[in-house]
Amino acid sequence: MPVLLLLFLLSLAGALVSSADDGHQFAYQGFAAANLTLDGLATVMPDGLLVLTNFTLQTKAHAFNPTPLRFLDRTAPNSTAAAARSFSTSFVFAIVSRYDGLSDQGLAFALAPSTNLSTAIPGQYLGLLNATNGTASDHIFAVELDTILNPEFSDIDSNHVGIDVNSLISRKAKPAGYYGDDGAFRNLTLNSQQPMQVWVDYDGQARQLNVTLAPVQEPKPTIPLISEAIDLSTVLTDPMYAGFSSSSGVVPTHQYVLGWSFSFDGPAPSLYFSKLPTLPRVGPEPRSRVLEVVLPLASALLIAAVLAVVGFFMWRRRRFAEVREDWEDEFGPHRFAYKDLFRATDGFNNRNLLGVGGFGRVYKGVLPASSLEIAVKRVSHDSRQGVREFVAEVVSIGRLRHRNLAQLLGYCRRNRELLLVYDYMENGSLDKYLYNRDGLTLDWPERYWIIKGVASSLLYLHEDWEQVVIHRDIKASNVLLDSQMNGRLGDFGLARLYDHGADAQTTHVVGTMGYLAPELVRTGKATPSTDVFAFGVFLLEVVCGRRPIERGDHSSRVLVDWVLEHYCNGTIIDTVDPRFMGRFDMDEVTLVLKLGLLCAHPSPNARPSVRKVMQYLEGVQPVPDVSPSYMSYSMMALMQNQGFDSYVTSCPPSGTSIHTVSNGSAATVLLDGR
Repeated sequence: MPVLLLLFLLSLAGALVSSADDGHQFAYQGFAAANLTLDGLATVMPDGLLVLTNFTLQTKAHAFNPTPLRFLDRTAPNSTAAAARSFSTSFVFAIVSRYDGLSDQGLAFALAPSTNLSTAIPGQYLGLLNATNGTASDHIFAVELDTILNPEFSDIDSNHVGIDVNSLISRKAKPAGYYGDDGAFRNLTLNSQQPMQVWVDYDGQARQLNVTLAPVQEPKPTIPLISEAIDLSTVLTDPMYAGFSSSSGVVPTHQYVLGWSFSFDGPAPSLYFSKLPTLPRVGPEPRSRVLEVVLPLASALLIAAVLAVVGFFMWRRRRFAEVREDWEDEFGPHRFAYKDLFRATDGFNNRNLLGVGGFGRVYKGVLPASSLEIAVKRVSHDSRQGVREFVAEVVSIGRLRHRNLAQLLGYCRRNRELLLVYDYMENGSLDKYLYNRDGLTLDWPERYWIIKGVASSLLYLHEDWEQVVIHRDIKASNVLLDSQMNGRLGDFGLARLYDHGADAQTTHVVGTMGYLAPELVRTGKATPSTDVFAFGVFLLEVVCGRRPIERGDHSSRVLVDWVLEHYCNGTIIDTVDPRFMGRFDMDEVTLVLKLGLLCAHPSPNARPSVRKVMQYLEGVQPVPDVSPSYMSYSMMALMQNQGFDSYVTSCPPSGTSIHTVSNGSAATVLLDGR
């Protein structure tokens, strides 16, 4: 009898526990006693405010409810598979940046099968996924509050709410806002530094998901922002953890959560704004009225006089004078103080010198305030010639976001000098791996990965960003390698921007000899096609390990012409960098060499677009054979100098040989018939 009684009590306790799990709900009016599972930057302040990110750069943050939840109902009648239960959640958040109107990545409410998201990466991946694991096996559901437009995720804008299922390409997204009682849509700015409330409601029977957003002062709108038909039983598993995920990038931003509630099979408990923790003050403390009333006018004048005298002597001794004009105020967040760059580089000490190019010196530095490693390029600039437009383009380029671009963080002006500030790349530039003969080299898979990365960044610049960006100086020395040896296109000091659909403007011819398209010298117009030409020369440079123009004692060899000659003779593999020691993929090498010749075609109309280039590199389409009318670079230059418009065959027929005759510094290509 005691044994039976004990078994009965145990079964009753199990039923009670099961009942409690089925009706699970919670409400956190602040998180002081919540005992959340935190990692990364996430922390709970003494007043209960949940801080997901701070001003630390390139880091992720997670905060999950410690108890896993069972979202699948396995007791539903007439069902062979578990159905997703109805649930409702609500939370209050705020995004606060150091700069008005400018912030980093947003945050997401997430359901995940585990609180271990160590393989996820920060930045645009919000600490949820990475570049390779966004598959259906992840069982990730999220509602993202996104403040950055990421073209690789097909984002609709830089201020939207999206529903994500196993991917950061949103299943459905809408601009942030809400519908008033009159049915009119009212816009909201997610990074406005003001708290807002989000409701996520799922009807398991109707298989309908609603997401609603509103300011905290407003009641829950009757019309949801997003309404989507979705069966979450195919997405969720048992058990799942509910919580928040975020990440930091390059703009100092705080992501806050003030309160959170959750419930199965009914509306989430209400959150009362008066009970939630308050946000930290943004900006300076208000002036004390005591100072305004008590201090006499005479004292104020005396203090002003003393400050003026001190300021005069400080001005005479100031070491860090800058050129700063009123029109630069709008670019404030992108303007670095000269003294910060001076201290970061130890006074531009030569031991921090990374390299010297035709347009300036580059120094490594560490910003004292954030410990961020940077590269500072010092460029001479005539302040009387278009500096306002130049700085405006520098700031616009600073808004570019792509994993294969070296991030341009901002600028500084001093006298006739312009300083451009970039992310520091640990492994330096690609050219030192191509031309250093002291054993420092890259194998073929590494080079092929870098080539595809640079092509991807060029597609983003030409077609996927809000404006067309012409780089104008694509070459191996401007491709930087980060800690994972990813190729990042950098040095935008010569870049030019114009609107999609507009015509490129004539400008000064700038760039590097050997990479300049023939028509650029003639017309002065930099276009996507002139970038493609330089990219073609870059492809041959990477495969062959040779410079575009190699000068000897009595003649010069043009890389494009040399590869073309081998292609015509059927010996193109002989141009491959001998340091590969025969260890390379024959098909991939041949593809890249042919693609290099195609991109470096003398006629701009014969060159492919960058989108076509990506399709060739990904194997979506085969690279077409080089046209028999392909003319050598030297012959093209010669004909243009002599005024010819027609082309001749550069791959000569059988019985014809190609010779180069040197006369001083000029080289002439001759066709000799035998």
